[in-house]
Amino acid sequence: MPDNVTSLFRSTAAHSPSMAALTRESDGAGPVDFCIPCNPYFPTPAMFEEMAARLRDIITYYPSSADTITAELCGLLQLPPQCVAMGNGSTELITWIDHLLVRESLAVPVPTFGRWTDQPMETGKRVDMFPLQESSGFALDLAQYAEFIRARGTRVAVICNPNNPDGGFLHKHAVVQFMDAMADLDLVVIDESFLEFADAENEPSVVQEAMLRPNVIVLRSLGKNFGLHGIRFGYLVANPALAGRVRSMLPKWNLNSFAEHVVFMLKEHGAEYAQSLHQVRRDRMDMSGQLSSLPGLTVYPSQGNFLFVRLPVGAEGTVVRDRLLTEHRILVRECGNKIGSSSRFLRLVVRPQVDVRRLVTGLEQVLYGTSRRGAAVPEQATGTAYSSGTAAVDRLVTQTNGAGTRGLAQAAGAGMPLPAASSAPAVGPGGGMPVPAAAGLPQPEPQPVPQEAPRPQPAPQPVPVPQPAPQPVSVPQPQQLPQPAAYPEPAPQPAPAAPPLAPAAAFAAPAPAPAPMQVPPATGPTPPGVPARGGLTAAQVRGTDGLSMAPATGWPGAQSWPDAAGMGQAAG
Repeated sequence: MPDNVTSLFRSTAAHSPSMAALTRESDGAGPVDFCIPCNPYFPTPAMFEEMAARLRDIITYYPSSADTITAELCGLLQLPPQCVAMGNGSTELITWIDHLLVRESLAVPVPTFGRWTDQPMETGKRVDMFPLQESSGFALDLAQYAEFIRARGTRVAVICNPNNPDGGFLHKHAVVQFMDAMADLDLVVIDESFLEFADAENEPSVVQEAMLRPNVIVLRSLGKNFGLHGIRFGYLVANPALAGRVRSMLPKWNLNSFAEHVVFMLKEHGAEYAQSLHQVRRDRMDMSGQLSSLPGLTVYPSQGNFLFVRLPVGAEGTVVRDRLLTEHRILVRECGNKIGSSSRFLRLVVRPQVDVRRLVTGLEQVLYGTSRRGAAVPEQATGTAYSSGTAAVDRLVTQTNGAGTRGLAQAAGAGMPLPAASSAPAVGPGGGMPVPAAAGLPQPEPQPVPQEAPRPQPAPQPVPVPQPAPQPVSVPQPQQLPQPAAYPEPAPQPAPAAPPLAPAAAFAAPAPAPAPMQVPPATGPTPPGVPARGGLTAAQVRGTDGLSMAPATGWPGAQSWPDAAGMGQAAG
């Protein structure tokens, strides 16, 4: 492996170079992969031998139609084929969901899987990003997320459960309540690509509930769960109308012969698959404990097959990544290019213990200076610092309140730290915007909008908005501002057009704040490129100025198979 591998990462459109590219740059053997979130225990060696024996036929002939492959998969999952659409990887399905079902806006918590932010932006949609807070462990508060969606007037909502890259998990009952509370939206997407690695509850999937609702799609992965990223296959579950609309747009042979062969092998290997999931969960606990023993390294709780870690103060993720690769032949995912994250964070895939010991040894040498090149951490500081990426998003939200980013777009790229943020409470009761960024930061006093003269205290004038926003800008702490200054027309506010969040009442939300002082009612969708209260446009964060149901009963013909959520116990 060459000493300078940074060029390999810069020359790819993905977050990391492919294993094939890395292998070509080395002596023919690739590095130990802690980057791609893949099941290391499945398929079994015997399954690989079977595929190798049939390689010639697999790659010579056309596969069967997608309907044939889908029918076989649905027989295992006990799902009606009319409610399922299989794609050439989840990315193909996300692309068609965006083209067909996202009309003008989409909300998504960040950091998360990049296609949920990038794909809609590429087609000119407004992406409303809800910043998850480092100070609260990147946990998603569904009640605050629902308020954020209402304030923005967003028409599509996305939840990744578990979330990538932090592994945050939401219990099934809370997700179902959120789905019902958002019943008036154009679409709600629950991305369960990593859910089969979770063990927080027995049946966490909402696929059964999704089929009964008119606006819900559940996205599932096969490549990640079956350890076969190179075979691009995944599927979605929805009511027949939604699933059929996506299925009708897919190419006839969008699934390849390898995907067909694997799907038809699965019914004979249910026990091995269930055991592989069990082993990954055990390895996750062991790996978390070993990494947590490293000084200054923070490991966040995860229900995925990966761990989100924050490097010690003074460590730069790209340096750690490059040195692990060149000196120890270990590939890791540095998360500096994820919105809402920074280069202080790595996502590390769960692997067998022998590989984890190699990773821990490599991190010790790179971080703490036991190697010939010295330490990547200049000195072991005390206390915790705030990640530059998260701080940049918080700064945009808090100081501009969605009014614009003059002078702050550069701060998003440079990562201006907020020293006191790490000691702030995880969730605040509100008083300003219904987003965790405002609640998780210390607020000694309201901050003026940049590039504007200070407002006279007695003058009840609203803050002028640099962009042509249709609404006046609210202030991060309205309880400290006279009501006439926050709202030019203090008339009684009408009830929001959207239905009340009755099902969300069971959420563990913070103490309620007065509605008139918190979020003015949405008067319709915000025009593209115009920020609204409590949120950011995608262009702003990018630093530009652009615009209980019947449970699944198992897998027929193979009682050792898990249920449709992958969480059942093996028979015997």
